[in-house]
Amino acid sequence: MLIGRTPRRQLGFSLIETVVAMAVLVFMLAMAMPEAVSWIQGLKVRNAAEGIRSGIERARMEALKTNGNVGFWLVADASSKVPGNGCDLASNAATWVVSVTTPAGACAAEPSMTAGPRLVQSSGAVSGADRLTVTALSATDAAATRVRFNGLGQVIVEAGAIQVVDVVASNGDGRRLRVVVETGGAVRMCDRDVAADDPRACPVL
Repeated sequence: MLIGRTPRRQLGFSLIETVVAMAVLVFMLAMAMPEAVSWIQGLKVRNAAEGIRSGIERARMEALKTNGNVGFWLVADASSKVPGNGCDLASNAATWVVSVTTPAGACAAEPSMTAGPRLVQSSGAVSGADRLTVTALSATDAAATRVRFNGLGQVIVEAGAIQVVDVVASNGDGRRLRVVVETGGAVRMCDRDVAADDPRACPVL
């Protein structure tokens, strides 16, 4: 037996150290989970609102390009996550179609500027759409399904034209975003919950 040699220290963690580390990790995850869920929910709201904004802007740009009337239509298809030929106009849908005439029943048509509905573009599936609430309203706060632009890129004034589209999480938590269509044709996305002096604030309509 060797005298004076220090006992060799065991490597690794003891059971108690492992249990304590796991408990701390679980606690930290539990604290962070609500924030992570809220962030993901807010991201889905933003993606849906941005998709609608870009669709409306596409309709306006196409009207300017062709010097003719082009519409943006909110549509829902009960049998598909993307607008198919079973689509109907719906003021509470996150999916949409850009076309010259109403795309109801023909949302899956090939893009064409000669064959009806003279479709330009349609949206894809919206992630988490079943957990979002979309509300499109006209200037009189009535349910709206479309907005059309003339060759100057201005909104065609007609009953039921979309003025705002509100997008929120179905549970009412998180961000409340709005897409605003101005009569002159400008389209913007804003946050309904920020202060009036914040550049992200929604205009008074």
